[in-house]
Amino acid sequence: MTDQDLREIFETTRTIAVVGFSNNPERASNKVARFLNTKGYRVIPVNPGLAGQEFLGEAVYADLASIPAGIEVDMVDIFRRSEMVPEVVTEALASLPHLRTIWMQLGVINDAAAAGARGAGKRVVMDRCPKIDYPRIMG
Repeated sequence: MTDQDLREIFETTRTIAVVGFSNNPERASNKVARFLNTKGYRVIPVNPGLAGQEFLGEAVYADLASIPAGIEVDMVDIFRRSEMVPEVVTEALASLPHLRTIWMQLGVINDAAAAGARGAGKRVVMDRCPKIDYPRIMG
C-alpha cells in the first residue's frame, strides 16, 4: 500500500465502521474513532457489548450486519485479534454493499482474509493505523 493509495482512501472515504470499538477513552479504538471524527469522517462504532449506546452522536451497533442499509459504510477499521478478522471480513462483504476498504489496525494481520477481500475487489490495509498515517499523508 503506497502513500498515494492511502491518500486516495482518506480522500474518498466518508463513513467508517470501527469494529472492536471501546467506550474507554484510554483504548486505542476510542482514540482512533475520535481522531477520525475530528477529520470529518462519520464513525459508526461496532461492539456487541455496547450495542444501543451512543458515541459522538452515533448509535453503537452489535455487528456490521446490524448497521442500517441507509448508512453507506466505505471502510471497516478492525480492532480485533488477527484470528477474528476472517469473520469480520466475511460479514463486511456480505452486509455492506458500499464497502471499499478493509483496514486492519497495528498488529492485526490476516493474509487469508486480506486475499478474500481483495478478491472481492476491496482495498486492504494491514498492520497500520489511520491516526498515524492520516497526519503524515494528509498534513
